[in-house]
Amino acid sequence: MSKYLQLLLHPQELVSVIQLKYVRKPLFSINDTIASEELKECYKLLNLTSRSFAVVIMELHPELRNAIMLFYLILRALDTVEDDMTIEEQVKLPLLRDFHKKLLLKDWSFDGNGPDEKDRDVLVRFPSILHEYHKLKPEYQSVISEITMKMGNGMADYIEDDQFQQDGIQTIKDYDLYCHYVAGLVGDGLTQLIVLARFGSPNLLKDTQLFESMGLFLQKTNIIRDYLEDLEDGRHFWPKEIWSQYGKTLDYFTKDETAGVHCINHLVLNAMDYIEDVMTYLSSVSEQSSFQFCAIPQVMAIATLAEVMNNPKVLRQNVKIRKSTTCSLILKSRSFKGCVEIFQYYLRIMRHKLPVGDPNYLKFNLRCGKIDQFFEEMYQENLPEGIEPHKTPIYLRVQERSQWDEKIETSVLKPERLLIQRISISSLVFGLSILIFFFT
Repeated sequence: MSKYLQLLLHPQELVSVIQLKYVRKPLFSINDTIASEELKECYKLLNLTSRSFAVVIMELHPELRNAIMLFYLILRALDTVEDDMTIEEQVKLPLLRDFHKKLLLKDWSFDGNGPDEKDRDVLVRFPSILHEYHKLKPEYQSVISEITMKMGNGMADYIEDDQFQQDGIQTIKDYDLYCHYVAGLVGDGLTQLIVLARFGSPNLLKDTQLFESMGLFLQKTNIIRDYLEDLEDGRHFWPKEIWSQYGKTLDYFTKDETAGVHCINHLVLNAMDYIEDVMTYLSSVSEQSSFQFCAIPQVMAIATLAEVMNNPKVLRQNVKIRKSTTCSLILKSRSFKGCVEIFQYYLRIMRHKLPVGDPNYLKFNLRCGKIDQFFEEMYQENLPEGIEPHKTPIYLRVQERSQWDEKIETSVLKPERLLIQRISISSLVFGLSILIFFFT
């Protein structure tokens, strides 16, 4: 019932839900996902582990779809080993450090997870993953193996770090390093695959900070949002260097929400350091499905940051954006210009939410000012007559990406808009009201 009411209160999002479900068409056929029984098994596992991520992967170009699906499942298997507290360390540590070597085998599985471990089936049915992994291009296999090795060793290092296990993350430098291992490495691997497929500029690999920022922006957003869940599980991912400025212990914020909100806002400010790199990265991805694959998580992250900003609910419950909002973001983020507008919109919301009395009010507004300047530099649309644009690297990248935006606008976005305009918002709201009346 509450979902229906949310749609009634946000009728434009209702249109987005209809458009996403019934109007928008996928860019590519998915017939290649059922080429073998093992491949069908892999996609079943993907849907079991993450329906939302499965939807995004299914939209990818066939050149990369299977590679990224397998990359995800292999890292999910690795994560399932690391997360399971029922596995003894003498078993877990060598398995994490040597997990990449299992990819050389044709038949290997692991049934040592606890019976209640959510994704244990990925390890039990790992032979299907291996079967399809060995069909990938050798260069794709190499990327996946390399990242698996680095991530597995990073996980093992943290398990053996007694201070981390007892006290959590201490410094901002430690915070960045932890996020590198759990998210930055994923960005590294995905970027290598995108460049190998010639779907993005080689510059994405030359400037490693770009893909690092993509991962850290997402991971830090999740860490801020998941405060209560992590606290209840005995995990401390908020860096002490930041939270100790507002409280004596991390659980103190459940008692003093004012201090907790100040800490949240400080962490949001820290996450905003990556926005320019995120936009630079997105401007360098040319192939449309790869662009959407990269863009959707980033626009979700900025929307989530706006939701947690100055929000005491983060200290009491898990805070999420509405599913109907997610539909709107997916549709709008199909162009680079749309992504820019999404970031600008949520940055305005964040500015309005932050009270003058917040300790980081001045720093936050200065940071927003720099981001605004960066957005202006990308397009330089409001120059005085007769003044030529300053051809900075980001301006040139955006000009090139804009050519792809024009193609997607003509072939996809405009026809969709014409079709959806035939359905009036008022008729949709009326129809939903009737459904609620009869089924509640």
